[in-house]
Amino acid sequence: MKNKTMPYLTGRFFDGISSGLFMMALPWVILAEPNMGTFVALTALACTAISFMVTPFFSTLIDRHSRKSLLIFAQVLQAVTATAVFMAYWFELGSHWLLAGAQLIFWVSSNLAWTTNNAFTQENYDKHEYARISGYQEIVMQGTTLGAGALGIVLLQAWGMLEFALFAAFASTVAAISYVFTPYRRQIRSSQKTPFMVQLAESKNIFAQAPRFYGILLLSSLSYPILTFLGKLVPIRFSELAISGDWYAMYNVAFGLGSLITGLFVAKLLSMTTHQNTIIYSMYVLVLMLLGMSMFEHPIYLLVFTAGFGFFNALNRIARTNWMHHSVQISHRGRVDGGLAMFATAAQSLSYILIAALSHYQLTYLGFAIAALVVLIAGVIMSILAHKPAQFNEASQY
Repeated sequence: MKNKTMPYLTGRFFDGISSGLFMMALPWVILAEPNMGTFVALTALACTAISFMVTPFFSTLIDRHSRKSLLIFAQVLQAVTATAVFMAYWFELGSHWLLAGAQLIFWVSSNLAWTTNNAFTQENYDKHEYARISGYQEIVMQGTTLGAGALGIVLLQAWGMLEFALFAAFASTVAAISYVFTPYRRQIRSSQKTPFMVQLAESKNIFAQAPRFYGILLLSSLSYPILTFLGKLVPIRFSELAISGDWYAMYNVAFGLGSLITGLFVAKLLSMTTHQNTIIYSMYVLVLMLLGMSMFEHPIYLLVFTAGFGFFNALNRIARTNWMHHSVQISHRGRVDGGLAMFATAAQSLSYILIAALSHYQLTYLGFAIAALVVLIAGVIMSILAHKPAQFNEASQY
């Protein structure tokens, strides 16, 4: 396991640092020009919409081609994009449209890499290794998130687009090389004989074969749009309460630390009960964390509940991922992850509309309670599905 894990995690580390810093720098540089807030918001919306539309096609590609090759392709594409931005700014040809295009490429390719990584992990590791590699992945992911955030606070004040683009090109290249040297046990080949569009159309049938199983997974994936909802809600709420930006930075650190601790103990936690039970009780604890955020205005309390939210949000996601490792066919994994991503993206878009409405009517203080209610409803439905007798064709999923 060690021989294939070190280069793989090295690739994920440099991928996370590159994407994190570059994606942070792009809107920051655009916003340096006056009256560009609307442009940045519309760019993010366009990236989300395009990602939603291409997800089914990318997910089918993952089930047809070498997952290792796709990981390498995503890093090479990002390295080329960052190099193009560097060259443009070197010759003083930079523009906000160029940066918007670069953000779109990084956004979409990062989504491809995320989905591919889940399928790659299932394919390249044995069942008894899933919990351990998931812990390592979480530690690396949260470490890069915290690292990119800490570096961003310093470098956004000191670097320009030239330096950020050069660093991103270098880091993405290192990530690609690391993936090249990662040993890979490819297990999907026969699906190449099936026409692409036929395999794409099969996605609906995959979910229909086990509605109870996939219903629980879909509801569990709501934790991601809830997280992005908080990412927009918290700074607005802090601004209304005249709380300084330092507390917002600490909010991100608190979430990252909570998730990082999960990575240290996740193998033990997953061994204590079934993946299904872990997912459901994590959702209920998330409700308590969100209610705690809604009850106290002082930011120190929000940081405490945020750390708890980060811990159980990560536990929910890792339990869901591992359950899929054990239950979903390797040849279907890309399309299953794609379906979950589309559901989460749609919910994410609705959450942004809700934030806009709450902000417009000056009701942002209700945001935490509304999020808690959504998660509670999801948890109750998941509990009902978990106790509902399984159909014959989905019994193998449990």
